[in-house]
Formats: sequence, structure tokens, C-alpha cells
Amino acid sequence: MKDIFIVEDDALIAMLLEDMLADLGYRVCASAPDLERALAAARDTEFDAAILDVSLAGQSSLPVAKLLDERGKPYVYATGYGAAPAGSSPTTLPVLQKPFQLSELEQTMKRLTGT
Repeated sequence: MKDIFIVEDDALIAMLLEDMLADLGYRVCASAPDLERALAAARDTEFDAAILDVSLAGQSSLPVAKLLDERGKPYVYATGYGAAPAGSSPTTLPVLQKPFQLSELEQTMKRLTGT
């Protein structure tokens, strides 16, 4: 089972995402609703991959992505805004567009985790 870290400021979306990941056989090992907690978890938690909301209450999740790049942790952005933030790593997977279906999440997670 792969451990996933979620960064999402909308509690309902975070819960839905956690349920969807569980249905696909993944375990959410950490979840953060804001930039400060996301940075702490990204630094101090062990996980296999992450899903990052682009905007956290108006703040960019780019600092979290840069920390994940430093740690060599794969991640994907999930957003309704259409694109990864400027300055994102060129190795970032295509953005998971909200709202997404279970099948889209499944395809993305397989590419992200190599399973």
C-alpha cells in the first residue's frame, strides 16, 4: 500500500479525495489544510507521493512543491484553476483538473507512484 500526503484547504474535498484514494488502495498518511502545516508535514512525514492543491486560501503551494522536489518525492497538482503555478518543476505531472473522476485519479496515481 502506498502512503499519500494530501495538501487541500477545502475539508470536503480533502475527505472526498481520501475516500477516493482508499477505494483505489492507497492510504492517506498526512493531510494539511494550509501552507504552514503543509510545509511541516512535507518536511517531517514519510510518504510515497503527494497531491497538492495549487491555492491554499490564496497562498500558492509552490513552496511545498519545491520542498518535495528537494526530498525527491513525486507529486501532482490538483486544481480548478487550470495550470501548475509559475516556477513549478518541469518534471511535474500534468495537473489533475478539479472536479475529477475516480478513473482520472486512478490513472494519475498509477503514473505518480509507478504502480
